[in-house]
Amino acid sequence: MSRLATYRSHASAHLALGLPLIGSQLAQVAVQTTDTLMIGWYDVRALAALVLGTSVYILFFLFISGFAWAVTPLVAAAAEHDDEVRIRRVTRMGLWVSLGAGALCLPAFIWSKPLLVALGQDPDIAGMAQVYLRIAGFGILPGLAVMVLKGYLSALEKTRVQFRVTVGAALANVVFNYLLIFGSFGFPELGIRGAAIASLGVNLISAVWLAVYAIRTFPDHDLFRRLWRPDGEALREVSGMGWQIGLTTVAEVGLFNFSSIVMGWIGTIQLAAHGVALQIATIAFMVQLGLSNAATVRAGRAYGRRDRQGLTDGAVAVWLLGFGFAVVSLVIFLAVPETLIGLFIDPDDPLRGEILAIGATLLAMAALFQFVDSAQVLAISILRGMQDTRQPLIVAAISYWLIGAPTTYVFGIVLGWEGVGVWLGLVLGLACAAVFLQLRFWRLTRYVDPEGARYA
Repeated sequence: MSRLATYRSHASAHLALGLPLIGSQLAQVAVQTTDTLMIGWYDVRALAALVLGTSVYILFFLFISGFAWAVTPLVAAAAEHDDEVRIRRVTRMGLWVSLGAGALCLPAFIWSKPLLVALGQDPDIAGMAQVYLRIAGFGILPGLAVMVLKGYLSALEKTRVQFRVTVGAALANVVFNYLLIFGSFGFPELGIRGAAIASLGVNLISAVWLAVYAIRTFPDHDLFRRLWRPDGEALREVSGMGWQIGLTTVAEVGLFNFSSIVMGWIGTIQLAAHGVALQIATIAFMVQLGLSNAATVRAGRAYGRRDRQGLTDGAVAVWLLGFGFAVVSLVIFLAVPETLIGLFIDPDDPLRGEILAIGATLLAMAALFQFVDSAQVLAISILRGMQDTRQPLIVAAISYWLIGAPTTYVFGIVLGWEGVGVWLGLVLGLACAAVFLQLRFWRLTRYVDPEGARYA
């Protein structure tokens, strides 16, 4: 088989696995967007509280999700050897550590107002955020169960169900929000409490749906048999990988949060334009994120059978796919920037013209941003499939916080390049991560061999 045909075969396999995951990621964005829109229609102060509350929730959720993401490569490698016992052990301990860590977060949600006030937030808004978190915060438990089950099913190449579940959740969220926020069809008008109940309900439904599917599809795995029994070895393995993955994710998300703070120092209009451009870039990034999830599974399976050639060919193929999607994003961002920005701005807003002008410039930077973001997320996901998480954490810390954050501040504030400088700093940090992570990948592949030798 020619090299081109080999890459085409790997690309087809990645797309077959990744397209439902891409759809799932886009549907998840739709859930978050509908929450923001519907609460925004209800009350502006409630919207501010929702943004504040979800910021706290997401910070904890993303870190703990690292334990769920650790399940994927471990199950993928075990599946290559038809080791049903190991599949059950790592998935079960993934549930243990995820739900345990989620339970430890509950006091921070229940008594979040003092924490938010201490961070300088308006007491009234902080109080409303606490009302939201005291209900929605309990949704972190079924939400984390969903993440573990998605990781388990992805590793077994069952991704279409994830798309169906997430689309179902998005539709249910709209219905629940409409009924409970606004008090439609005789339901009580609960405002932000209604949004919290809707979020909790959607997470519960999704968790039950995936659990029932897993039991029916893989009865031989007996996934929930003796769920209460500890498994020290598997628990240590999932925990060891999970906290490193979680911190890596938080490091990247923290860089973007820092960029928003810097834009706020520059000006309100610049911050608004930055927020819109970042939202558009995030939607495009969901394609890369779904593809990266597929890359983790494919790399995990190749690594499980110690297939060096399959590992490298698959990596090249998925990087080419990511590059292709980035080109599509670049063309769209450069062709119709004002149209895209305008979707998020009230036509009657007196500041619309300024926001469109600044946003169009930032969207041009976001077009460049797509290439480096694609390269780094795919690289880190392939390494995750190879069960390499410690070095990527170090790379992330250096790239995002010793390079990305300082240059964001220097370019944006010190040199006075404002928004363009902030985004240039983001691009530089992500580019460094992409280069370092790809070098790490090519170094490690030298130590993958059929005899089972493993890198240090």
